[in-house]
Parts: sequence; C-alpha cells; structure tokens
Amino acid sequence: MITLHSFGPAFGLPDPSPFCIKAELLLKLSGLPYQRVTGNLQRAPKRKLPVIVDDGVTVADSSFIRFHLESRHGIDFDKGLSAERRGTLWALEKMLEEQVYWIVVDERWLDDGNFARGPAQFFKAVPAPLRPLICAMIRRKVRRNLDGHGIGRHSQAEKMVLAGRALDAIVGILGERDYLGGETPAGADAALGAFLIAGLCPLFDSRFRELVEARPSLTAYAARIGERFFPAAAVRSAA
Repeated sequence: MITLHSFGPAFGLPDPSPFCIKAELLLKLSGLPYQRVTGNLQRAPKRKLPVIVDDGVTVADSSFIRFHLESRHGIDFDKGLSAERRGTLWALEKMLEEQVYWIVVDERWLDDGNFARGPAQFFKAVPAPLRPLICAMIRRKVRRNLDGHGIGRHSQAEKMVLAGRALDAIVGILGERDYLGGETPAGADAALGAFLIAGLCPLFDSRFRELVEARPSLTAYAARIGERFFPAAAVRSAA
C-alpha cells in the first residue's frame, strides 16, 4: 500500500498545503490503495511535503508523485485527451503552482490577521517565550522567498490583477465542462481542485477568495471536487 506523508487536516481543509491536497487527489484518481500519515519535514528528502512511499520507493514533490504513479502503475491521468489539451492542462497546472500559489502564501503568511488565524497554529509546540521570535524569523524568510520569486515586489492591487487574469484563463479552459478532462477528471484537476479548495477557505480574510467567488463556474467546480473526493462537511463549506 502507498503511504502519503502530508501535514494532515487543518483550517477546515483536508490539508493546509494545496500540494498535499493535490497529491491525495492524484492518489484518489489513481484508484490505488493508500494510507495517509503525518509527515516530518526534517526527514523529508527535500524538506517539503507531500512525500509518498510506494513499496520501499520514496518520492517527493506532487509532480514527481504523479510521474511515479504514471510510470510505475501504468496510469494515464489524461487518457483520451488530445496532445493540445494535455499541453494546455499542464500549462494551467504550472500557472497555479508557480504564480497563484505565491499569492495564496502572501495572503496567509504576511497579513497579520490571517497569520494569527492560520499559520501561527503551526508553532504551538514552540515554547511560549521563543514563539514570537520563531514566528518573526519564519515570516521574514517567507517574505524573502516572495521577493525572490518576484510576486512579493508587486503591490496588493497588482497581485490581484495577476490573480484575476489567471482565474479568467481557468474559466476559459474549463468552459462548460464538469472537469478539465470533460466528464471525468484529468491529472490537472488534482491541482485545480486543490488550489480552489484551499483558496476558498473561509478562515482567512482573502481578496483571492473573493475573486474566485465572483466566478460561479469555479465555485461550482470546487464544490464538485469537494463533494466527490472530500465529502466531509467542513470541506463542502470551504468550497
């Protein structure tokens, strides 16, 4: 059986990380048996989650988890799709992961209210006298990462312009389909489903969530993914 190492449920979500939600959606789409355990960042090969262990083989990173499932288990997540559609969906997935992700990180980690409601909970195990110092240090690191990526150099208004253009592109690519793959989900549905479920989390004060909610086809899509793959009430309310 495959073991998925992730953070575990938080914020009313299946996982606080969209990448971990994506990995679990890929496993659900694969139909392969799996179990989920709480991962250890310090022991993870790339110091990041998700990680899977499949019959002794350890695979880190959600994209490489997909590649592993395809190559080892013969799964074609994009079965029946044209080469053009496969390329479009891969580009959509990378847009989510390389741009939209950082906008979500910015909202959760750098906004003081959102940080207190969400990421601050990760540091409860730190002794109280040290906790403010550790939180400040980690938030500075996040700010540097955002600045290094480039997204952190934009104003909040500019970030939302980029987010809106990304969401409009997704609306166009999805069209009137139930899923990106048509009547059944494709590989990129794991990424889109994960990011929309995460982005719609009601815990945070989020301009990004407002942009998603302004696009009914995306909220309806997120609800379909949540009801199909994560039928718990908390996920439905988040979607």
